[in-house]
Amino acid sequence: MPVAAPDSRPVTSAAVPGPERPPKLALIGNPNSGKTSLFNQLTGLNQKVGNFPGVTVDRKTGLAPLGGARRAEVIDLPGTYSLYPKSLDERVIADLLYDPTSADYPDFVVVTVDASNLRRGLLLFTQLADLGLPAVLGLNMTDVAAERGISIDVPALERELQVPVVPLNARKGTGLAALRIVLADRLAVAPTRRFWEIPASLRPLVQQVRARFGLHNDYLALHYAHQFRQLHFLSEADRTDLARLTEQAGFDSTARQAEETVARYARLNEVLLDVVTVTRTERQEPASNKIDKVLTHRVFGYLIFLAILFLLFQAIFAWAQYPMDWIDQGISALSGAIQARFSGPLVRLLTEGVIAGLGGVLIFIPQIALLFAFLAVLEESGYMARVTFLMDKLMRPFGLSGKSVVPLISGLACAVPAIMGARTIESWKDRMLTIFVTPLMSCSARIPVYTVLVALVVPDESWLGLFNMRGLVLMGLYLLGTASALLSAWALKVVLKARERSYFIMEFPVYRWPRWKNVGLTIVEKVKAFVWQAGKVIVAISVLLWVLASYGPGQRQAQAEAAVQRQAAAQRWPAPETERRVASARLETSYAGTFGHLIEPAIRPLGFDWKIGIALLTSFAAREVFVGTMSTIYSVGQDADLGTVQQKLANEKDTQGHPFFTPRRALSLLVFYVFAMQCMSTLATTYRETKSWRWPLGQLVYMTGLAYLASLLVWQVF
Repeated sequence: MPVAAPDSRPVTSAAVPGPERPPKLALIGNPNSGKTSLFNQLTGLNQKVGNFPGVTVDRKTGLAPLGGARRAEVIDLPGTYSLYPKSLDERVIADLLYDPTSADYPDFVVVTVDASNLRRGLLLFTQLADLGLPAVLGLNMTDVAAERGISIDVPALERELQVPVVPLNARKGTGLAALRIVLADRLAVAPTRRFWEIPASLRPLVQQVRARFGLHNDYLALHYAHQFRQLHFLSEADRTDLARLTEQAGFDSTARQAEETVARYARLNEVLLDVVTVTRTERQEPASNKIDKVLTHRVFGYLIFLAILFLLFQAIFAWAQYPMDWIDQGISALSGAIQARFSGPLVRLLTEGVIAGLGGVLIFIPQIALLFAFLAVLEESGYMARVTFLMDKLMRPFGLSGKSVVPLISGLACAVPAIMGARTIESWKDRMLTIFVTPLMSCSARIPVYTVLVALVVPDESWLGLFNMRGLVLMGLYLLGTASALLSAWALKVVLKARERSYFIMEFPVYRWPRWKNVGLTIVEKVKAFVWQAGKVIVAISVLLWVLASYGPGQRQAQAEAAVQRQAAAQRWPAPETERRVASARLETSYAGTFGHLIEPAIRPLGFDWKIGIALLTSFAAREVFVGTMSTIYSVGQDADLGTVQQKLANEKDTQGHPFFTPRRALSLLVFYVFAMQCMSTLATTYRETKSWRWPLGQLVYMTGLAYLASLLVWQVF
């Protein structure tokens, strides 16, 4: 009977692609090694975002065409420097690569390395090679290496590593055709040469682990001993057995990791001695260092960042206004044209429910696209990493670290992935504080609320002929949210009495011009997510709300309508005024109006009425539902020909016939939405990340109380 080699890779049903399943390819590499750029080049728009099984870390997958009908399913793994994870998102790599029976186990991996810093990138490669994974080495950033006078003998490197090596420039797509050929012809192979020999003192433990779990590889068995406490696919019985085996062997994981790393670098020095040639050395200070002295300056750095944020918020109003007006007017014209030609309850459901709700989604696409375009450019250029470093000193007094900046800035887009992004923070204290305060950052879902109310009460004028007043107010709202997040973190730090010390180490990526294809992909992906995820909720709630606003309990609506008709006859109101009052009376006595009146006593001290109360209730599903709700409410309660959402709100009158949405009332409502926790998805994500209801419930109570008190202060005092 033939016997498999000690470190041969087993053939499992999960590892062998059939004719109906494309091969699985995992992209892995150091942070800033061009891995995500390569993923975008390979997959284009054929991407989707989900979660890794059992955890809430984002997983980007996509289908990559390899030529003809051949394709590969590509998984973009989190960036890491080694297979010994230091953060929660890096642990998903171990879960994926250490379980050969998993349905997601890759058939081969592409390891991206920075050609200008080859030694560091190859540390990860040697670990993957010793696991016996078929691999291809993507030698990225070859242009940067050439600029620095670094020459790499690719054939010699292939001989040393025993895997295909493909020179790449992932940002420009250079070398992509050669990589597709390698992948299509399945030229990836598992190296037979070991880059690190397991010490004899560890072999008994390794053999015991291999026998206990039926593993195919010595180095994989060693990683079970190192990381069994973090591997999600192991059972409690498995962990108990591994704890016993490692204790009996006197296994010191930290010391062994250090010994292995030193030995691997020594081996890499030998490999690279005849592979890498440096033809010149930098005699002058690199331009990036000179730029960093300005952008990370302790004074000018903050001013520059503030100016960039100011430009962003000015753009959201100034540049997006024209397409928003076109969309808003188009939706209004479509509803008017349908109602002019058809009539009946189904037509009203279509125009006042579906189309009004759809308008509440589509109108904000220009602003959402602009926000994500700016964030993508900052990320692509390398500036966002400098912001993280710059903000570290600012964050420390509030109990946060520089790594908290990435989730907080991501919170400007959406709190859900931002909270997930806190997994990169090693310190428990920093991570919990970041998760708790991130929802106070004004996310893109608040933009619809902000822009409608600001445009309603703030004149479209310029200050000093340069600064748009609406943009200044919008920036003030964002700064208010940021200040509240920092102050809340400081207060929570005092309450927790946390004394855990944390550290901050960050590598700056190279400055580059943004790759506009990647920026475009980011915009398309984020806008699509907004339309399909938030849009479905908004339209569904708009339809439900139309039903609740159009019908009421018993005969209350009919009685209210009859009372208005009698009053109209007695006072001889004109037909349009009679119709408006009838619609308003029917709305007030509807199911939605009844719910609004129930909570009106609680919100009246804030300057809100029962109609706003309805919007507050519905927007607990998602903040952006507020505008769709207001559009539906005023479509039902007013003449449908009033036009856009802003026009409908501007025409709303109080009991004395004055404009209802005064600057004072609008500011009270704006402040409420700055602080309020009105997103069920955020609460659910906080629970999944913290594994406790204490944190999401604390968020809900704290933020709702803060919003109520701040709004009360604005309405009653100012």
